[in-house]
Amino acid sequence: MRHGDKIKNLGRTASHRAALLSNLACQLIEHKRIITTLAKAKSLRVYAEPLITRSKNDSMHNRRVVFSYLQDKEAIKELFGTIGDKVAGRPGGYTRIIKLPRRMGDAADMAMIELVDFNEIYKKDAKEGAKKTRRSRRSAGTTKKVEMAAPQAPVVDETPATDVTPEAPAAEGTEENNA
Repeated sequence: MRHGDKIKNLGRTASHRAALLSNLACQLIEHKRIITTLAKAKSLRVYAEPLITRSKNDSMHNRRVVFSYLQDKEAIKELFGTIGDKVAGRPGGYTRIIKLPRRMGDAADMAMIELVDFNEIYKKDAKEGAKKTRRSRRSAGTTKKVEMAAPQAPVVDETPATDVTPEAPAAEGTEENNA
């Protein structure tokens, strides 16, 4: 039975698992996106997000704590430099896991784990969506309806205008009969 065993061992000893997660975290910080197995990605999220939270406050203590986990000076510079600045306003959820097709060799579940603030594809949509909250969507929806109704009203008024209809031959015949 595995009662109370919440650590994903990944089939490794404690030292091997610590080295694996440290290397994966360094690669994630360096490349902003890595492809690995789903189990490793889920374990990496638990390992890396507290380190990213520490990078929001650039102090000597936080640098030393993070260095005790990562053991890579370049990763520390990147983490406390560009990554710390970008995630400063985010309250959490710094990584995103996207499932990929199974690996051909052994049919392992694969996933891509990436830093959320460094994805340009979702970033454009996120800028529009990030400003909107549930409350602002409602107000924005009514604003859009008013804006949409205003341009449509003149178009509807211009369409049935007499300028378009009298050009028809029946209208010209009617004018000749009236004259």
